[in-house]
Amino acid sequence: MADIEVNSTCEDGYTVESVINGEWELITDALSEDGPSPNEVLAADYASCYIPALRVAAGKYNYDDIGQVEIEVAADLDEDDDLESIAFDLTVEESLGDEEQDIVELAEDICHVHSALTEELHAEIEIESGV
Repeated sequence: MADIEVNSTCEDGYTVESVINGEWELITDALSEDGPSPNEVLAADYASCYIPALRVAAGKYNYDDIGQVEIEVAADLDEDDDLESIAFDLTVEESLGDEEQDIVELAEDICHVHSALTEELHAEIEIESGV
């Protein structure tokens, strides 16, 4: 058995219903009418993976409670609607002190989505902590 199993079905058109590990349902639509597009889901997945990675990275630098973390994602598409760039505007409630950039970089190493993307699509990350 695979670690992740997805069953995706498209009755017609561009809307795809996926069941992940027999439990979670996800609807995507290439036209963004019945749900988010696959590119939109990827951008959200990246942020959703990066935030816990940032918390783990902060913990390794003895910042155990960093409070609320928020990412605003900006992703650009090329003329073929392929992802061309991704940027994160990251805010962290508690200050990460002088280790801020080291924590950001360690979180990139921990984030599974970051690891899966080509280097050209790694997020450009701007961080502000202690907000």
